[in-house]
Amino acid sequence: MAQATLPTPEKGGGAIAPPLPSQGPDNPAGLGGWGALWFLLPGLVLVAAFLALPGVFTLWLGATNYQLYGPASIHPQIVWFANYITTLTSPGFRVAAVNSGLYVLFSAIIGQVALGVGMAWLLRNVHGVIRGIIESVMIFAWIIPAAVVAYLWYVFLNPGTGTLAVMLGWFHLSSLAQTQWLYADPLLSLIVFNIWRGTAFSYMLSGAAINSVPPSHLETAQVSGASNWQQLKDIVLPNIKGIIVTNMLLITLWTFNDFTPYLLVGATNPIGQLLPIYAYANAFQLNEFGLGSAISTIIIVINLVIGLVYLRMLRQKRTA
Repeated sequence: MAQATLPTPEKGGGAIAPPLPSQGPDNPAGLGGWGALWFLLPGLVLVAAFLALPGVFTLWLGATNYQLYGPASIHPQIVWFANYITTLTSPGFRVAAVNSGLYVLFSAIIGQVALGVGMAWLLRNVHGVIRGIIESVMIFAWIIPAAVVAYLWYVFLNPGTGTLAVMLGWFHLSSLAQTQWLYADPLLSLIVFNIWRGTAFSYMLSGAAINSVPPSHLETAQVSGASNWQQLKDIVLPNIKGIIVTNMLLITLWTFNDFTPYLLVGATNPIGQLLPIYAYANAFQLNEFGLGSAISTIIIVINLVIGLVYLRMLRQKRTA
């Protein structure tokens, strides 16, 4: 059978048809740019609908005096950067920003990440009932709903009749047993609460990373007389640095944007107010939705900066 050929200009057949995209290492499916775009289109539509458009709308609201009710809700006016200036010069914002920084530092980085790595290292050779109980308690604290765990901690910290008060009473510490921790020292209470709740994720991720370190490296170090701390510092941590940085990125962003503390301290106590709670209070309780949108935009910018810092750390790890 004669093979069909495409017409060419030499044969008087007009223009040559464009060649089909060929398969190769850079294009294993044999799709052109437009063909691949059709597969990405559903994801792009979802990103645009639930991320890009709300983000643009938030930027617009932050430049207005929009309110949830009242005249400004019907005819909002453009105030440009007035909301941002008001926010950045507000003492309440500075208090919330400092509280959020301390909350992330002590409950996420020093608390969850460091404690998770330490527990994974200490329990690596522990088996049986003890390890099962410890892991069950941590995972249970991590998976229960936020409203439930907030209520449990409210009962635990309740002065006089709470579990903590009863335990302190056993040691005749009656003054501490009557302390209203959520009002006297809310930030410390939130830090302890978040460490207790979120360490499980860091523990499981760190445990899997430690198990990926070649056992021969640790055995060689043990034969050389290296202590557990030296093995962790000189062998394990350099090998799992990338996973630790990823863990820090996720936990930092989760903690910085966590709204669960509102269930414990509300929005009336400035000592325990964090940036997400501060934005909520301005938008929904003070009816300043434009101001709340400006605060939310600032929070987004802070998240982007945090993400870029961690991504730079990951790139340095790959090139090291």
